[in-house]
Amino acid sequence: MLDLAQRTRRRRIGLTPMIDVVFLLLVFFMLAARFGMTDAVPVSLSGGAAQPYDGPPRLVTIRPGGMLVNGVATDTLAETLAPLMATPQDVVILRARDGASVQDLLDAMALLRGAGWSNLVVVE
Repeated sequence: MLDLAQRTRRRRIGLTPMIDVVFLLLVFFMLAARFGMTDAVPVSLSGGAAQPYDGPPRLVTIRPGGMLVNGVATDTLAETLAPLMATPQDVVILRARDGASVQDLLDAMALLRGAGWSNLVVVE
């Protein structure tokens, strides 16, 4: 007898979709993982001040256009604060207002740390 039934070939499993999924997972985990230490800015919050406030007022208001020290506009922050500081550990209160960006706040903090003042407190 004549057998005319076609033999079905076994289909091979396609590896392309699996490879695509593996590469997508690889990209996801590479973007989501942290490779090393992140930079951190040490800041004291106003509610948990370890050192009580002492001395003349030292309130720095940071605005997009500039800074105010105790309500008076200044271009030289470190020189304006110098007469108000008895020691480098004195508390300086920083407050961002009028839509100041986080970068403006960080720039002011870097300027004060560069002047040697490390006890910075951020308030709302």
